[in-house]
Amino acid sequence: METAEQLDRTPRVLVVQPDPRYLAVLARRIGEYGFRAAIAESLSSALAELHRSPVDLVLAELKAPGFNGRELVAMMREDAIFRHIPILLFTGGSDHEEAAAALRSGADGVVKKPFVFEVLCARIAREVERKRAIDELQADNRTLDARVIERAMQIGELREQLAEERAKRVS
Repeated sequence: METAEQLDRTPRVLVVQPDPRYLAVLARRIGEYGFRAAIAESLSSALAELHRSPVDLVLAELKAPGFNGRELVAMMREDAIFRHIPILLFTGGSDHEEAAAALRSGADGVVKKPFVFEVLCARIAREVERKRAIDELQADNRTLDARVIERAMQIGELREQLAEERAKRVS
């Protein structure tokens, strides 16, 4: 049984697929490769799941009856909270224009079905690793920004002290 700390480090993948049977297979197979799978059957349930608990990557159907993955991509890319989450879309069709449009709208990749789960999960792992590296860089940047602000304030205070000392010497 995994501890809470181990679960926190296990990448969480949101799988969005309107077909409940296919969704269950995807979630189970992704889980077999060491990912925690969250599931959603619709755009609204995907957004609710994103707000409920953080995810490391979204894996969604590109296009299905009543569902368009590009809409999910657009919504996520417009939201500052979800903007940097990697999104992989999968498709069974050979519609290259739809795949290109998905990439232009902000998807990180389009995977053709049928896919080999070992390759898909390696791709997921790579995208999650890239996201974590970016997250670390952003955290480092925030730390550096705070240090720069602190130093600027210290310099301002020293300038004030210097000006006061100069004023004392002149008088």
